[in-house]
Amino acid sequence: MNKWFNPYVALTIGVITVSMSAIFVKLADAPAGVIAFYRMLFSVLLLLPIFLYKYVGELKGISKRDWLFSALAGVFLAFHFILWFESLNYTSVASSTVLVTLQPLFAFIGTYLFFKERLSFRAIISGIIAIIGSFIISWGDFQISGMALYGDILALVACALVTAYLLFGQDIRKRISIITYTFIVYSFSCFTLLGYVVVSGDAFIGFEASDWGWFILLAIFPTLLGHTLFNWAVKYISTNVISMSILFEPIGAALLAYFVLHEVVTWSQYLGGLLVMLSVGYFLMDNRKKNIEPTIPNKDGMVG
Repeated sequence: MNKWFNPYVALTIGVITVSMSAIFVKLADAPAGVIAFYRMLFSVLLLLPIFLYKYVGELKGISKRDWLFSALAGVFLAFHFILWFESLNYTSVASSTVLVTLQPLFAFIGTYLFFKERLSFRAIISGIIAIIGSFIISWGDFQISGMALYGDILALVACALVTAYLLFGQDIRKRISIITYTFIVYSFSCFTLLGYVVVSGDAFIGFEASDWGWFILLAIFPTLLGHTLFNWAVKYISTNVISMSILFEPIGAALLAYFVLHEVVTWSQYLGGLLVMLSVGYFLMDNRKKNIEPTIPNKDGMVG
């Protein structure tokens, strides 16, 4: 494992910054697709100087398979943002972030099917408890009817899409640097979102100055300091560990929603938050004790 920066510290910073995402989206007065597009566009523009200065030569060594997987990851990330941002128009921050961070449900299956990763009984139990805690967090906000239910469904589908994005990244990041991988995936995501906005007929301009500020903050914090750190960490840590850590996001989002948006934090959110913190902490400690190093690709570029 690379010792210059602890991947678990990277996860902590990443979770804190992605917790800001729902708040910025709620404060921005623009369609979901437009918010997602500018989030990705500004992220790509901020990465561009670094990429051109040091990493552009790495493009020559990327295989067709990795180009394909990077493109698919970018598309999955784009539609994750579209559906999740749209869900925030119909349901609460707590409900939406809880559902969109239930990634272990999908990651456990995906890593088993595609990477043959095995999970200990204790890891599975801690995952189940964390998921139960996540549901408890939003128990008071769930409305199983009308538009709120529609928003909940959008958030759940967005959860499946972001898990697919992470699973593709787990394979590619073993061969490509974080800057190159992030720049490629974010670029594919940006072009996907551009096409979506054009087809949907939404305007690209005409927003308040504050909205542009939220677009830029989305690019800097939850994207470059959130998703990029997850992309870096996935080279050293399993998608399962990252997905479990992201379950902390509803706690941070609920606290921010309380102070910024004045959404009430209920007893169920306090109780669920405690369960999530205890279960995820136990899961991460159990995983570190195993001291499992990532699989290294062979000369043919295949993992074995």
